[in-house]
Amino acid sequence: MSKNRFEKVYSQGTMNVMEIWVDKETGVNYVFHAGGYAGGLTPLLDREGKPVISPINN
Repeated sequence: MSKNRFEKVYSQGTMNVMEIWVDKETGVNYVFHAGGYAGGLTPLLDREGKPVISPINN
């Protein structure tokens, strides 16, 4: 059985896509943005520059 480590919790757009993914093992949130033929992924940071961490539901 395959366990997916990441879960998409937010999605916006079709041509310019903005998504938020959560690592279900660490709770760290990531922002993914894609436009055209380019895309990138980075940790989502709060005002203090620390990663946003969601509670982990086991």
